[in-house]
Amino acid sequence: MAAPTSPPLPDVRGLLDGIPGQRVPPRADPPAEPGPRRRYRIPAPFTLVYAAVLAVTSFVTAHAGPALVHALHQGSSTDVAHLVRTPVLVLVASALWVAGGFASPFTLGFLAVLTTLERRIGGVRTAVVFLLGHVLATLATEVPVGLAVLVGRLPDSSLHRLDYGISFGVAASVGALAGLLGPWLRWPLLAAFGGMLLQDLIAFTDPMTNWGHLIALAIGVGTWPWLRRLPPARPLSG
Repeated sequence: MAAPTSPPLPDVRGLLDGIPGQRVPPRADPPAEPGPRRRYRIPAPFTLVYAAVLAVTSFVTAHAGPALVHALHQGSSTDVAHLVRTPVLVLVASALWVAGGFASPFTLGFLAVLTTLERRIGGVRTAVVFLLGHVLATLATEVPVGLAVLVGRLPDSSLHRLDYGISFGVAASVGALAGLLGPWLRWPLLAAFGGMLLQDLIAFTDPMTNWGHLIALAIGVGTWPWLRRLPPARPLSG
């Protein structure tokens, strides 16, 4: 006996086209992960901070009374009398003043040379080079004065000679920077700067200071073996 067959289903394909499709909610993308913090490189922090200090002391020099300015300079002087009593204090304090004001040539040299040197060797090493020139050249010029006074070759007033400024440190920094440059820049720089210092010495207007500049330049040149052995400095970021 044959099984009964069910009637065929009606064709509803045309009806499906009229049914509105359901709206699918937009796919939510996962929140973006925060990227690394952007780090801003400080190009020469030691030079910038030092320049700010020099700007302040130069402002005081330009606007304070002459008696106060003279007292400040005299108290910061690295003359023999002060070096005997308070050597550390005056060696630091004397480097906080600019002879000739903030617009003097040595200030412009300070900004150009120390910024370039700090970019190459870092702030701590730049400070070491600057202080080596400042301290050693000061002692090399003041100690002979004290000995000359002791043996009667100079008057006692030479023990109180006013001596302050950044020029010894700048001269040493020029000498150190020259050693990090290529030969085509190194020797013209040394020839030009050294020739200028020799002209000042020949003029004989301030021979002790002029000798100090040449000594400081030689001290900077003497740091070449040390600086060339050092690894590259890590940039300071914030």
